[in-house]
Amino acid sequence: MFVLLTNDDGIRAVGLRSLYAALVAAGHDVRVIAPMNQQSGVGHSLTVFTPLRVQRIEEPGFSGTGLFGTPTDCVKLGLASLLDRRPDMVISGINAGPNVGPDILYSGTVGAATEAAHEGIPTMAVSCCQTAPENLDAQARHVVALAGRLDWSRIPPRRVINVNYPAGPLEQAKGIRVCPQTSAVWVNGYEERRDPHGGLYWWLTGEIPPHTVNAGSDKHLLDQGYITVTPLKFDFTDRDTMTALEHMLES
Repeated sequence: MFVLLTNDDGIRAVGLRSLYAALVAAGHDVRVIAPMNQQSGVGHSLTVFTPLRVQRIEEPGFSGTGLFGTPTDCVKLGLASLLDRRPDMVISGINAGPNVGPDILYSGTVGAATEAAHEGIPTMAVSCCQTAPENLDAQARHVVALAGRLDWSRIPPRRVINVNYPAGPLEQAKGIRVCPQTSAVWVNGYEERRDPHGGLYWWLTGEIPPHTVNAGSDKHLLDQGYITVTPLKFDFTDRDTMTALEHMLES
């Protein structure tokens, strides 16, 4: 299988390197196109007013292309120009930190996967509930096995399979649960600080209040120690409100 691998943490991130090694060990043909710099939180953003440049990364046991751009840029430029053929699958991750509930809209990891899904390519976004992982080799091997277990012919086109791993060793996970995303949202905060020169700046903080998290949702089950799998689609049309608007605007 020909796999395009990307992420939003950057081409040197632990999760991407672990997943690359696991895919290669499983016999897959892997091409890496990933951001040169940290791109967490950029969502589905594109670079439109500056040129895109790349840098080849060749190291023992690793080969890839670093892009000075966003995760979505990586997929778009890869499909349009950098790859010599269409990939059979695109995998984005493994992200350092979860991507559940409202994170899905902010996530560059999911953004890259969404771009591939829009092109009709089977795709997975993969994250782990560790913000500074040192080793994700076990999770990476699990991702490769999970991708092989799925019957992609039964998954409708333009879908992202969003996978999140709980914190801690993989063997301590309680199992896999297919679940919806939570409807809970972040309660934002900004800490006001001063830099060494006295200049004012703000640092984003906040939380998803635990009491607002839906039982059986991705965040709830992830916090309980389960591996969560959530199929995502990106048709934002609200059909019920469409009907209501049609009635309101009848002439």
